Amino acid sequence: MENRNANFKTESPEETQVLGEKIGKTLKRGDVIALIGDLGTGKTCLTQGIARGVGIAPNEIVSSPSYILINEYNGTVPIYHIDLYRLENSEEIAELGLSEYVEGDGICIIEWAERMTDALPDSCIQIHITLADANALHSGDAVSESILDSPEDENIRHIKIQYPISR
Repeated sequence: MENRNANFKTESPEETQVLGEKIGKTLKRGDVIALIGDLGTGKTCLTQGIARGVGIAPNEIVSSPSYILINEYNGTVPIYHIDLYRLENSEEIAELGLSEYVEGDGICIIEWAERMTDALPDSCIQIHITLADANALHSGDAVSESILDSPEDENIRHIKIQYPISR
């Protein structure tokens, strides 16, 4: 399936959350978000923003489910937040029976989604997050400007969103 891409950079956790909120406002029931990135790149931070954009209550805490694997958040649309970090192989992931969430009526956000690539639907929105330095970002012509106006620092993230064409 062909994808269309959007590229962003954020320079702080707050900017990453603002971008997530904008993404969350575009989502609908049944959407699956595959978050791909190294440890500490901001996957949970982006998820916090997405949850706010989807309408999760401001006082509800959105945290990484690394130890419990799945958090569910109730709002206008349920969010299923899955973290596959602690799982070693595709057999362990298959045993979880995640299809109930991936094919469910809510929005499914999967951290470390590269660990279940074969089980992701073709309609999945993939978001790749990488840490980058300012010079590398400014040399590329496909990266948008910062979400907010703030000075650049070592916390710059490059966020590439791949939307399936059929979406």
